[in-house]
Amino acid sequence: MRTDDSRLHIAIQKSGRLAEQSRRLLRDAGLRLQEGKNALTARIENFPADLMYVRDDDIPTFVADGVCELGIVGSNVLREFELAERDSRYEILSPLGFGRCALKLAAAATSDWHGLADLGEARIATSYPHIVRDFLEQRQIAATVVTMNGAVELAPRLGIAPFICDLVSTGATLEANGLRPLETLFESEAVLVRTRGALDEARQETMNGLVRRIGGVLATKESKYIMLNAPEAALPAISALLPGAEAPTILPLHARPGQFAVHAVCQESVFWETLHKLKANGASAILVLPIEKMML
Repeated sequence: MRTDDSRLHIAIQKSGRLAEQSRRLLRDAGLRLQEGKNALTARIENFPADLMYVRDDDIPTFVADGVCELGIVGSNVLREFELAERDSRYEILSPLGFGRCALKLAAAATSDWHGLADLGEARIATSYPHIVRDFLEQRQIAATVVTMNGAVELAPRLGIAPFICDLVSTGATLEANGLRPLETLFESEAVLVRTRGALDEARQETMNGLVRRIGGVLATKESKYIMLNAPEAALPAISALLPGAEAPTILPLHARPGQFAVHAVCQESVFWETLHKLKANGASAILVLPIEKMML
């Protein structure tokens, strides 16, 4: 039961592939987390919010029911919950760029595969039965879905099902079990979600502030600050070369008529090839700097 209804509540995975990355994202957003061993909650020292450490399958329920106003969860878990419960009392605020994986159909590495028509009425073992059934129904495939809560990769070896459908990141687990991926059913990554329930003004403002901070963290991951000098005639070409930049800041250089300093935030990766092109178009004294913080 809540002890302070004025504080925000954020559900994240207690353990698993998203747990540490979720905590790192919040720390990068400036939150100081009180880390307790085996704790189910953590108070944030410098922000009016608390963390709830829960199973990833429970995060959609916590957010949909308004027990937690925000959550960080894999979009695969969210989609499975939505199909199972016919419930979408939450809103996806942003993809977070980590925890990327795919729900893939797989079978023995030695099996023949010519396409989805090969499924026929075969059995498919999976921990995501609703996503798999939805995929099959949309394509009018009569395969049988066998629900397993773990060790899905063993299903072909144990004779439970010739096909499996499971999350794949690197493919190493499939390979170790003599399996190969056949089809991708769903692409997933971590997302930030919020409840659709009404919030009082104070908690809404707190949420808005945290979402802005997280947006700033995400924006800085690939962003770089570029500074360079260039003659006036080269400015149009150089501005066009700056990757993902909005209108750059252009300032005249002191005691150097016709020469300008160009400053820009580039929201895409800046490769060496880009620097060579800038140089070839008249830029000089090019600096590329990381951005520690940015508020959008």
